[in-house]
Amino acid sequence: MECPICRDLERGYVVRLREYTEARSSACFRVSKKFAAVKNVDMERARYELEEHRLMCVTAGKLLAPSAEQNTPAHWARLAA
Repeated sequence: MECPICRDLERGYVVRLREYTEARSSACFRVSKKFAAVKNVDMERARYELEEHRLMCVTAGKLLAPSAEQNTPAHWARLAA
């Protein structure tokens, strides 16, 4: 059983990571980096909220055994794909 809050926060993070990646690769990024910077802040906030909740969440503590790979940016990038 997965915590519904964890699931929602992870979905939100994945969406914001995808938006940030799209903003970085868009033609707009070449003109104005502010748009990508805003998306980066949104993505980092979502990641922070997810990590904070997982530290306090009893369900996540029982289900997730943290591994070195799960904490790498490559792992998060695969989630966004």
